[in-house]
Amino acid sequence: MRVLDSHLHLWDPALLDYPWLEGPLLSRFAAEEIATAVDGVEDERGFVFVQADCVEAQYLDETDWVASLAEKVGVRAIVAGARLDRGTETERHLDAVAARPLVVGVRHLLQGEPAGFAGGQAFRSGAAALVDRGLTFDACVRGEAQSRDVEALAAAVPELRIVLDHLGKPSVGTAVEPEAPSAEWAASMHALAAHAQVHCKLSGLPAEAGGSWSAEQLEPFFDVALEAFGPDRLMIGSDWPVSAVTASGWNGGNGENRAALDAGAIGAWTEAVASWAVARDLDVDAIMWRNAESFYRLG
Repeated sequence: MRVLDSHLHLWDPALLDYPWLEGPLLSRFAAEEIATAVDGVEDERGFVFVQADCVEAQYLDETDWVASLAEKVGVRAIVAGARLDRGTETERHLDAVAARPLVVGVRHLLQGEPAGFAGGQAFRSGAAALVDRGLTFDACVRGEAQSRDVEALAAAVPELRIVLDHLGKPSVGTAVEPEAPSAEWAASMHALAAHAQVHCKLSGLPAEAGGSWSAEQLEPFFDVALEAFGPDRLMIGSDWPVSAVTASGWNGGNGENRAALDAGAIGAWTEAVASWAVARDLDVDAIMWRNAESFYRLG
């Protein structure tokens, strides 16, 4: 089986600044670490790197650093960091981003922005500038209000190719106390999927479960995504290393506690998504490779 992982993070706090890192994530995750994470996973594998929220002044430095590792790691494309609400400054930054050969899209991290932010004229102008440069937009949101913002953005800028990260970060519970998909979240997924240019990543749910998850717990969320988006607009993403943190890690590990990371996280997530796709009689290669390749135009 071949796997084009559409959501990989890499960072090195010794090189760049990531104020949000803590616990077992406050460490280096680069070429050596990802090689260890996929050791023994017998798949043809490539990656799409997604910006890891370093400080804004270092967005281009992050992009260049990842590009320097790309051949060794297997990174086929980069989703760079960008602020889309800065007017002419955004335009200049996007010109610099688009000039880098591996960059296929950007992410302005929306989950920390207030509801309605993506509906502002400044942000929409930045989104339109992405279209002009042939770049995609990764939408990372939390909650139905922010999902509605992305839906409105899709309606306002219909030429913009958007992919929803982590299924919109629904509340999933834990393996011991699972939650069913809420009606509100399911409705938001269908509303987003009504826009044909919007896709969805099967990613990030282990982190939403606080590191305590099972395939059985999460399959109902995959099913809602399938019903909404269909099999041709879903793509796998590992969200490594964020989704590799175990429950003990989320509950108070420290920067030296590498045992709080699941060494088999990538393989476990690959198996969970692939097994679900097989059970639903889907085109496994599409979900595991071709859909991401098509969305990011890597063919």
